[in-house]
Amino acid sequence: MAPGIGGEPESSDSLRTFGAVVQALREHHGLTREELGDLVGFSKHTIASIELGRRMPDLDFVEAAEAVLGNTNALRKALEHLERQPGLAAWFRRWADLERQAISLFNYECRMIPGLLQTEAYIRALAADQLPPLSDADIEELWAARLERQRLLYDRPNTAFSFIIEEHVFLRGTGGAEVTRGAIEHILAVSKLRNVEIQVMPLAQESHAGLQGPISLLETPKHKWFAYSEGHESGLLISDPKVVSTLQARYARMRSQALTLKHSASLLERMRGDL
Repeated sequence: MAPGIGGEPESSDSLRTFGAVVQALREHHGLTREELGDLVGFSKHTIASIELGRRMPDLDFVEAAEAVLGNTNALRKALEHLERQPGLAAWFRRWADLERQAISLFNYECRMIPGLLQTEAYIRALAADQLPPLSDADIEELWAARLERQRLLYDRPNTAFSFIIEEHVFLRGTGGAEVTRGAIEHILAVSKLRNVEIQVMPLAQESHAGLQGPISLLETPKHKWFAYSEGHESGLLISDPKVVSTLQARYARMRSQALTLKHSASLLERMRGDL
């Protein structure tokens, strides 16, 4: 699965190891999956997915499970190992889980159109440049996974989505004029949703708070914030409040530096007309 344009990854060794620890502690305390689920507030199916290494453990699950399973600190320590393990697979799985329940989601992108806003043609253009090359089946899987994620924009009308996209992302012309035109038309359509705000960072910008790279932020229903950073063949979920606060401040500054919603839409319409 290609990083940056793919869906959720397969289970990793660290996820299976964490799951085995949960199972061992549960069985040591003589609990079934259903009984543990009742005690920690998760379904028996979620417990099974975690124990089998198919699901990244939720922070709330870890804290609740620690209290029920003897406060050994084993799960907290194991979770730290997961957070430090390099590789996109584990990171994206957990971010995707958080994304599905977020009440606020912010994304600044300077490399490509954000995944939640990509069209099928744009995704296929990105996939064509992946190395090592992807098979037709891989590309179909990428699009299906991305389309599933994009349902969040419509299925969660009470979630606030904010996107800041660099103007040069559109000027690059990924996939050619027709693909870029379609991408802009799609973004203009999505921007009309009440829960979505899309701003463009102009090419000529003397002051820019996001020069260090892309920023993804989200807020959970319990008002805890997380950030996500992705690079070549790697990704990092960030939960450190100090780091997340810094990224929030940068994103807030960029919202004031980018074009307004109205001016962003006008620029996109002009760019579409020029293609």
